[in-house]
Amino acid sequence: MVKNLASNKSEAQFTQPIALSFAKFAQSLHFEDIPASVRDRAKYLILDAVGIAFASRHYPFSEKILNGLLDAAGAGVASVIGFQEKLPLRDAVIMNGALIHGLDYDDTHLRSVVHPTASSLSTVLGLSEHCGVDGRELLTTYVIAMESIIRIGMAAKGGLHKWGYHPTGVCAHFSSALAAGRLLGLDVKELASAQAFAGSTAAASMEFVEEGGWNKRLHPGWGGAAGITAAYLAKNGFVGPTCPYEGRFGFYNSHLHDDEEHVDYGCLTAGLGDVWECSDTAVKPFPSCHFTHALADSALELRRSRSIEPENIQKILVQMPEIAVNLIAEPAANKLRPASDYDAKFSAQFIVAACLHKGKFGLSELADDVLNDEAILKLASKVEYEVDPQTGYPDYYSGGVIITTKDDTEHVHYERINRGAGERALSEAEILSKFFDNALLEIPRDRAESIRDAVLELDKKPACELTSNLTSA
Repeated sequence: MVKNLASNKSEAQFTQPIALSFAKFAQSLHFEDIPASVRDRAKYLILDAVGIAFASRHYPFSEKILNGLLDAAGAGVASVIGFQEKLPLRDAVIMNGALIHGLDYDDTHLRSVVHPTASSLSTVLGLSEHCGVDGRELLTTYVIAMESIIRIGMAAKGGLHKWGYHPTGVCAHFSSALAAGRLLGLDVKELASAQAFAGSTAAASMEFVEEGGWNKRLHPGWGGAAGITAAYLAKNGFVGPTCPYEGRFGFYNSHLHDDEEHVDYGCLTAGLGDVWECSDTAVKPFPSCHFTHALADSALELRRSRSIEPENIQKILVQMPEIAVNLIAEPAANKLRPASDYDAKFSAQFIVAACLHKGKFGLSELADDVLNDEAILKLASKVEYEVDPQTGYPDYYSGGVIITTKDDTEHVHYERINRGAGERALSEAEILSKFFDNALLEIPRDRAESIRDAVLELDKKPACELTSNLTSA
């Protein structure tokens, strides 16, 4: 047993520190060890993220973040997706993470409640270009980052949200340290120390949900920059504590307090290298918080199948997992009249109303004219919520909508498995369609096709060919 473990961890039967187990996995994994189906899925997850990054270029926040980073540290040599400008390595990772995550359209691993590709790809893309590795190594390291961030989030069992932490933003520090250390050639001891330092930087506030603040956009890339810093320090002899996850003042104790007793320490390393959690990552069909997706699809289905006219609606009841209430339903005053597009992405009331009124929900439904549409806002005021009594969470983000029309008829639709997840995962063709929809907001079709080919043939070319394809230079 490892020293300094609290008694409530005795059932996990640690034979070595968790950080050491992750380090051995990151240091020893080979491209050929990853099943072909997992590698293929990884390419499509990367393609989805790249398309979203180009779409983000279409919105003002991208320029504002880029200008802030240029103002802080000046230009550099690392590539930024969709931009001609180059940044210092860590700033490019922050920027690319913001582009991938900034529209809240990027993938989610449901049981971990993390957006794994945003930090994994931004970190690996930046360092792969810097280190001059081939596409096979880029893809292998991406899978390492994905497997580790997902498992670190899964172990918390939804507890990070309860204590006001954005899981992606905290877990990314550790996974990015592993990915960066792998690409920098760290040995097992150094990889363990890199995680130890990351344990001291991992924090990401959920306060953005109160008024649509932008800090969430920066969380994945910030975790990437922290991980790179940790890896470079470890490479140069930095020594960290042995148990950054399970220690007396480790990650789960410090972030979850008394809820640490519910942490599933076993899932952190069980089947590591044999069970591929990244394959279960869900690609989003809507540009909004994943907990709103079953609600959006339920509203759209009722509108389609029952031909419900918004003016005939008396009341709307939405059902959601308990963990989602403080994210997408409360405080009600903020959710009923979103102050910005980002605020609206976390409003069940607005999204359901927009779906019923517009018959769709995409990026165009987050434009100012829709946010200020009084007919939609009036309909949103009729939305109430309850905790879903039959939820499939954490395996799925279930949800349902019950519409009562003015003749007191109830119209019910429930989605146990949210579209994009599990047996309802988006197909490769659907991911391609989403990629083109997003990328074509900023680039011509022939260039988008070239990027598609570069991603899907990633394992056959140097990583620099991908990064050169992604910039606007």
